[in-house]
Amino acid sequence: QVQLVESGGGLVQAGDSLRLSCGASGRTFRRTAMGWFRQAPGKEREFVASIDGSGGSTYYADSVKGRFTISRDNAKNTLYLQMDSLKPEDTAVYSCATGPSPAGVRDFNINYWGQGTQVTVSS
Repeated sequence: QVQLVESGGGLVQAGDSLRLSCGASGRTFRRTAMGWFRQAPGKEREFVASIDGSGGSTYYADSVKGRFTISRDNAKNTLYLQMDSLKPEDTAVYSCATGPSPAGVRDFNINYWGQGTQVTVSS
């Protein structure tokens, strides 16, 4: 069993930056692909970014490419999402998740989900 706990969400203005964190339990963190997803009110959950266990391979949704950066610190069992140049359309609940590979995470092949953290971007 893996537990994922997100933090770092909040209310910011358009153009601001925010960094989300996802703390993970378990001794296999460094071998586990992980990712970020988001769900806005009234919309389906969508993929944001994913990363492999070493941090060497990443995928991004087109909507966030060039603005968001996914990274991880395996020594701290923590996944990050640096969000820059935030837009009102980035407003959503952001959740982290684990999967078999970064491509698998991108395709919603998920083993565990976190509970999510709210990000609100005002215009």
